[in-house]
Amino acid sequence: MRITNSMMSKNFLRDVNRNQNNLKTINNQLTSGKEFRRPSEDPFKVARSMQLHGDISTNKQYNQNIKDTVSFLDTTDTALDQVNNVFQRVRELMVSAGNAAYGDDEKRAIKDEINEKVNEISQILNTSFDGKYIFGGTKGSSKPVGSMEDTVTKNNIMHLSGRDGEVLDLNSTEEDIKNQINMIGGNLNTEISQGVKVEYNVSATDVLMFENLEGKSINVMNLFKDITNNLDSDITVESKKVTNENLKDMDAVISNLLKIRSEVGSKQNRMQSAQEQNEAENFNMTGILSQTEDIDFAEKTIEASVMQSVYMAALQTSAKVIQPSLMDFLR
Repeated sequence: MRITNSMMSKNFLRDVNRNQNNLKTINNQLTSGKEFRRPSEDPFKVARSMQLHGDISTNKQYNQNIKDTVSFLDTTDTALDQVNNVFQRVRELMVSAGNAAYGDDEKRAIKDEINEKVNEISQILNTSFDGKYIFGGTKGSSKPVGSMEDTVTKNNIMHLSGRDGEVLDLNSTEEDIKNQINMIGGNLNTEISQGVKVEYNVSATDVLMFENLEGKSINVMNLFKDITNNLDSDITVESKKVTNENLKDMDAVISNLLKIRSEVGSKQNRMQSAQEQNEAENFNMTGILSQTEDIDFAEKTIEASVMQSVYMAALQTSAKVIQPSLMDFLR
């Protein structure tokens, strides 16, 4: 087989182009810091990189969910602490109402302060966070609790509040009212990792309506109404209920609130643990992503030097090997 200058030229040209492309690829990697720019360069690593980018983005959203939930729980715990202080103060007033030396004026003063505490509890239970009423359940866009003055007794009474501020009758058979009450007691949940959802809210009905350890249903709204009415009563049997039945129920109210606060504290601890785990996972995935798509600059710099030498050597060799022919001089 005869080897012509044309064949040698084509072979040298093909080899030089290959060396030039290799040098170009390495230079591109050095300037971008990445192993690839297009999927065709390394389909497997590109697919792996896309999966990791998706997982990291999802994990960042989980982390944001956790941070928002922690802030929500912190606000809830602060509000519950304020409610607890009010309940404790009301209990102190109820105990003092049993003082035999107290006359009508002292009892009236106690009743007036408890009436103000009713308004205060309503205000606390309408605490909002990020535009949402934290004790409103799934009806977070409107106040869950309201208070008003009883036209007969002139005492303040607390009630569940509808979307337009109306009183929600707990014994109503209307579907809309029942639905609104159920929404106030609804649970909010958030996803903190793949397939893991956590309920994180406390509703107004959790605080105001519950069963004590004996299985007795206690309605805090009715309890405050009974306390103020009994303080107004001239009947000894009813006035004594303040320091007996009413006081016992108030102790149950405080115990229920402490139980709720302990649950909130447990959820806060869980969220903090989930956040630490989430951040660790994100760190690990970022490291794997770096190993997948980032280059080793020291290694690539050496490769670039080698490829530069190979390319220059190829040019020099082709210039020496492919000598000008007679036809080159005749042109």
